[in-house]
Amino acid sequence: MTTTSSAVRVADEVWLATALLHREHPNRPDFTLKEIEARIRREDITGTVRRGVYPHLSVHCVANARPNPARYRMLFSTGQSRRRLFRPGDPFDAGRAGGKIMPRREDVPAKYHPLIDGHEATWASAPVRDPLLELARRQRGVWKGLDPDRYVRGLREGWK
Repeated sequence: MTTTSSAVRVADEVWLATALLHREHPNRPDFTLKEIEARIRREDITGTVRRGVYPHLSVHCVANARPNPARYRMLFSTGQSRRRLFRPGDPFDAGRAGGKIMPRREDVPAKYHPLIDGHEATWASAPVRDPLLELARRQRGVWKGLDPDRYVRGLREGWK
């Protein structure tokens, strides 16, 4: 089956534009919503920027946001109005478990298949771990059973 540009879902269009930005700017960790929207406009997959683009960028596709109503995990919010592609290992809202992470090849025009293949081969297969989150996971419960005030007093003993 050949997918026409007009049949591309808004969520898939958002993912494709974000993936294109990552490919074009490999040293950038994330992009503003306006940059992604501009890339959608420039790519012109469907011939227009559809009304659903902004809600998909801001909420529907964002893995670490509460589902409202979509459960996609295509983007990850790195800050206010900043997004990057979701990667395995990224924390996400439990309500989005099992949600779509990237477009299926058969749902997008063939010219984007290499983008999906490249993402699967590199980006999606190599999760990036946040060192602070890893430290927090390892140290979970370290204060259990300890009196923090007594601990601090012990550290301050001998101070002048």
